[in-house]
Amino acid sequence: MDVFIILFLLWLWTSTEYIDFMQILMFCQCCLNYNPSDLDTALSIIKLTDTNLFFQMVRITEELIRKKSEHNEGIIGTLEELSLHQEDVEKIEYVHNWCKDLQILLLQSNLISKIENLNKLKKLQYLNLAINNIEKVENLENCESLEKLDLTLNFIGNIESICSLKANIHLKYLYIVGNPCMDYEGYRDYVIAKLPQIEYLDTSEVTRSERLKALQTIDETEIKVKKAQKAYEEFRAKQRDRLAYPQEFQDDEEFWKASSEHAPETRVEISKRRSKNKVKEERTEKKPIKLYAQDGRPLNINQAKIDFKFEYDDPKEYVLDMAVYRYLDTNLINVDVQPNYVRVIIKGKVFQLGLTEEVYVDKSTAQRSQTTGHLVIKMPKVNYKAPLEIKPVEAEKLLQMKEKIVIKHAYLEVGEKDQSLDFSKIVENNRKNVTVVEDPDIPPLEYG
Repeated sequence: MDVFIILFLLWLWTSTEYIDFMQILMFCQCCLNYNPSDLDTALSIIKLTDTNLFFQMVRITEELIRKKSEHNEGIIGTLEELSLHQEDVEKIEYVHNWCKDLQILLLQSNLISKIENLNKLKKLQYLNLAINNIEKVENLENCESLEKLDLTLNFIGNIESICSLKANIHLKYLYIVGNPCMDYEGYRDYVIAKLPQIEYLDTSEVTRSERLKALQTIDETEIKVKKAQKAYEEFRAKQRDRLAYPQEFQDDEEFWKASSEHAPETRVEISKRRSKNKVKEERTEKKPIKLYAQDGRPLNINQAKIDFKFEYDDPKEYVLDMAVYRYLDTNLINVDVQPNYVRVIIKGKVFQLGLTEEVYVDKSTAQRSQTTGHLVIKMPKVNYKAPLEIKPVEAEKLLQMKEKIVIKHAYLEVGEKDQSLDFSKIVENNRKNVTVVEDPDIPPLEYG
């Protein structure tokens, strides 16, 4: 039985790089002695429940490269630019065989500890290895076309290894900001003197006078630099021993609050923790979001926790102004307007708002502000009826109408046309023709 346990543990050690060989030996010793009291000790040594079992090294695979080469229609043989940043890659492999025409290779923000397997990239011009765990510059001599090398925020303490870049005669830009060797006295003069081809070092142009001065004092500078390098190597050896067995924490909160050293081992441990949390989140089934009440009424939900402003006083339309992140890609926003509610999904987070009045779905609009990034949704109301507007007649049209109207005077004509009309004669003629008859029964008029 003990033999099977040992074989299993040996297989486990060969299949993963995150269980130390000394831990395997100590566990095997406990199993061979078969002391039940040592079983718990052995399990604590091997840490089978630790984050190591949750963390798997990310390998550069053909599938990963094809996924990153969509701009080249998935063809990797003719690929000229490849971005594999923030993938937790620990080893550079296969790229030099599959993508020999690469000119730009971006590998920043990974866990790469060694520069290797790039010797066949003869056309490589720009290599970005910033924010990795590199401690030595090596294996770049065959990259004949290399013009720009970014090694920002690594752990390069061996400044003598930078001299290997002397073979890269086309190298013009070199970035070593944030590395331990940058703290060495005379670091800049040493690099400038050893690499005569570079034109920019850490974003600063190398002037002719600066180069002459560095060449004149190279002997003294080299002594200072080597002394500082030796001191750092001693410090780094002690640091490796301290971090060989990481401190145990009861939970993630305690881990993130604790102080840590700036070292490659710390970066790996942080990546393990993140990977562990990611696996737990994937295994944990998310509860479905309840969008409607039992009676079918849409519920108000703000899962995305986005600030918003809702204008409902306007009788014509509803206006919803959401303070979406300014630099959020619009492709990550999905807007769905229904007659009695509006739903916005932002990066998988649901925002839903019920409406008291029915709105037109086909007439609703959604726009984003180019300055603030806010999302503005306008939803016209169905029950809104616009009042009739009677437009007043313009003054010019009235004047034109008056000009068209011509007033003609008509006279009453009696007799011939050329005979003048005498009103006095009409009255006299009427008096002559009138006969007055007195009636005795009618009393006389009284004047008072």
